[in-house]
Amino acid sequence: MQLILKVFDWRTYIATAVAVISFSNFMAVLFGQTIPGIFVTFFRYAGEIIILGAVFLFALAWLLKARPHNRPKSYSVVIFDVYGKESKIADIRTEFKTHDVAWSFMKQYKKSYPLYNFAMVSKLSKSDKRTIFKYI
Repeated sequence: MQLILKVFDWRTYIATAVAVISFSNFMAVLFGQTIPGIFVTFFRYAGEIIILGAVFLFALAWLLKARPHNRPKSYSVVIFDVYGKESKIADIRTEFKTHDVAWSFMKQYKKSYPLYNFAMVSKLSKSDKRTIFKYI
């Protein structure tokens, strides 16, 4: 009889030890890998979203600030001599409707008249002064 009780006692101890070990393993995996993994994944994606949002917000602010709101309706080419004073050259076109055409003519004038400097200017509606867009 005593032998049977001892065997029964060992089984109880073994079952209890297996239960404690498996529960502690479950708790170690839960608090060591599963829960921290969820938080790390959440904060990784949240950080990416915050950074991307900041980048897009900065880009939008830059685009709104950088682009001219009132585009000029016409452009003029102003000619400067060697001393930096405004001068005139006979028979050249100085009034243009588009930026690209004015810039193209300015580059051609610079090749033809290397001792002169040229500025592309326009008068914006908010200011009385002319604004220089390009200078070569």
